[in-house]
Amino acid sequence: MATALITALESRAAVLGRGVSATGILNMMAPRRGILRSEAIAYASGPRRRLDVYQPRDARGAPVVVFFYGGGWDSGERAMYRFFGASLAAAGIVCVIPDYRIWPAVRFPGFVEDAARAVAWARAQAGAFGGDPGNLFLMGHSAGAHIATMLALDPTYLDAVDADCERDLRGVIGLSGPYDFLPLRSQRLKEIFGPADDWPQSQPVNFVTRGAAPMLLATGEADDVVLPRNSLRLASRLRAAGNEVTTRLYPGVGHAPIVGAFASALRFIAPVRKDTLGFIAARSRR
Repeated sequence: MATALITALESRAAVLGRGVSATGILNMMAPRRGILRSEAIAYASGPRRRLDVYQPRDARGAPVVVFFYGGGWDSGERAMYRFFGASLAAAGIVCVIPDYRIWPAVRFPGFVEDAARAVAWARAQAGAFGGDPGNLFLMGHSAGAHIATMLALDPTYLDAVDADCERDLRGVIGLSGPYDFLPLRSQRLKEIFGPADDWPQSQPVNFVTRGAAPMLLATGEADDVVLPRNSLRLASRLRAAGNEVTTRLYPGVGHAPIVGAFASALRFIAPVRKDTLGFIAARSRR
């Protein structure tokens, strides 16, 4: 059924004309009433260092989610995720969606360093958009989930922007993320992540220690792009270190539909939005 609806969205996009994608259709359908969108805000100087903010119109002290999209570390842009930002804003959350530099302009850890700057911006500016910087969550899909968990587990990146993993993060939500994906076999990934001696530094699972932020790791059982074992291995390592982690495996759900399910038209695919909102509500400072 999920596949049929996505196919229908793609067919509708084809009718509308060139340049309109299934994601474009979801963005057209995104809620607008009661939601403010601030576009193309610079969080640092240079290309691809801009972000969009989605906020409830009357937000005051709302939780803040910084969402990193996927794209294999070499593609993607924030404009594709209007449906996602609006979905969280409709639930009373301030959602920050940054672009970040991608390969071949940078390789690891350049995109993680950009993400850290975006988090620092969100922490400093949340109040201006009705958000509470004390209720800051990181979230990502696919490569974006890799970035979010790297920021949460390896303190190097947030330390560099005067932020702190334990002090500043209330939680992390990872959707279908690659967290433990060595050895690298594709030539593209070898170019993105550099010499083999550097590969262990790119794996979130290698930085698990006690005191990590609570995590929700969600994935689809039918995901053949980033295998579910990535989420299960990271969850196992987190639990072994005494950390709080919740896992959700959705039957029949693939790689892209798990994030598409935040759109109102696709919520039947999996209760990932409900699970995410519940996780944020339970861990937000009152």
